[in-house]
Amino acid sequence: MKNLFLMLTVAAMFNFIACKQNFERPPKEVVTAFDQKFADVEKVKWEKESDTEWEAKFKMNGIEYSACFGADGSWIETEYEIQISAIPDTVRSILDVEFAGFEIDGAEMIENTDGIFYEIELEKGDVEIEVLMDSFGAILEKEVITKDDDDNDDEDDDDDDAHGHDHDGEHHHDH
Repeated sequence: MKNLFLMLTVAAMFNFIACKQNFERPPKEVVTAFDQKFADVEKVKWEKESDTEWEAKFKMNGIEYSACFGADGSWIETEYEIQISAIPDTVRSILDVEFAGFEIDGAEMIENTDGIFYEIELEKGDVEIEVLMDSFGAILEKEVITKDDDDNDDEDDDDDDAHGHDHDGEHHHDH
């Protein structure tokens, strides 16, 4: 029994060490830039998006955020979910006209060096539409997704738009 316990302990330690070796820390410039922009955030999960970009995932005021920084520490963008009631009237009025009969299923606010944008998910029956709009209500991107398309998300990876959104609803950062 002691041997089994010892073997399990050694295996667990090896697993822990192996997992730790795969963990990469962002460059000092990235951490410094994050700390300056989000001084009150204490717990951050970092992911390396590419050789030139790092993504920080964290909670602030009970809301989940994602912020991307260049490897040199330059801020790229921040995005977070917002309440439907927080969608500006200028955006809401365009949605009401252009997508009459659709219900708003969710919304995210995206801030980057170009301004503030809103990614809105709309739903009507089996059809879901994702719309990217600027703060003035201009529709920058529209993607219609049927419920069956959700199962085939990997097929449209080459269709990124200028804001890093591709047609599978994921947000990719190719800056």
